[in-house]
Amino acid sequence: MSFEQTLARLEQIASSLDRDDLPLEEALRLFEEGIAKLREANAALGEAEGTVQRLIEDAAGVLKLEEEA
Repeated sequence: MSFEQTLARLEQIASSLDRDDLPLEEALRLFEEGIAKLREANAALGEAEGTVQRLIEDAAGVLKLEEEA
């Protein structure tokens, strides 16, 4: 599941949990799924941060990639 799909599912879960007529068992199941999806999204962000590269412009105006340390 992509990061965007995980976020979309989290939004669906949050909407469902806002309902007043949601049975407790279903609310607990959705809450547990939401926590798992949140952890997935957090891990994906951590990986992305680890591979971030930044563009550096030298004095001649040439752009080069420098890996983030």
